[in-house]
Amino acid sequence: MFPPPVHGDPSPVAAPDHVRLRFDGWIAGTGTSSGTRIVLGRWDRSPFGTFTDVMLERADGQRLLLAPTPQTADFVGSAYAFDTVRVVPVDAHIEKNTWTVTAGPLRLRLTTGRRGPLGHLLHAVPGTLAARPAWATLTALPARLLLTGVRTRGTVGAQTHQNRGARPGEIRRRQWYGARDLRPIVAVSASFDGADLGTMAPVAPAVRFGFGSTPRKPAVARITTTVEVTDAAAAEEPTPN
Repeated sequence: MFPPPVHGDPSPVAAPDHVRLRFDGWIAGTGTSSGTRIVLGRWDRSPFGTFTDVMLERADGQRLLLAPTPQTADFVGSAYAFDTVRVVPVDAHIEKNTWTVTAGPLRLRLTTGRRGPLGHLLHAVPGTLAARPAWATLTALPARLLLTGVRTRGTVGAQTHQNRGARPGEIRRRQWYGARDLRPIVAVSASFDGADLGTMAPVAPAVRFGFGSTPRKPAVARITTTVEVTDAAAAEEPTPN
């Protein structure tokens, strides 16, 4: 039910009815002049090892997940809302300030700029602090005020929008984002199935994958994400008298 830890990564923090999974990496979000918005997660450490996944919302509202394995497709696909989920080879190569990404039909190249004042502030946050859900809770309001579209905590999963009425056997998920760096994206080139997606644009309208943390202004953020997965059946199982 819960993904096993990968050798060399920290073991999940587990309890009888839930487990906390940690993902450490980067999230890049950008819009394009064609109307396609792209959110890319590059995870250097996770329960699945190192992997990259890409979420796209096309101008017509179609939401697509591109994931590298059935396991990551299932985990991400069950946490967010997509019209289509595809398992395809996904590769992200980062050299200095340039990201080159191939993911099935998608070709993406983006360039990051220098940190602004907020980026320098976040860069000073210790990793151990950023990994604590309490830190994400504390920074939730400032993040909403400073960065349009950003949420540092929330509920994910198709069924978790109605967590209070979860049925036995359903999986509940809570998620916290602890930011550790922020850099603007200054240039984007992208194509999908060979068709040019145009130039960089704001992430507008906001993507509709569910709970997310993507600024309206294109940016790359260093993130430590904590996902608490709860087995409703175990949580609601009555204890013997």
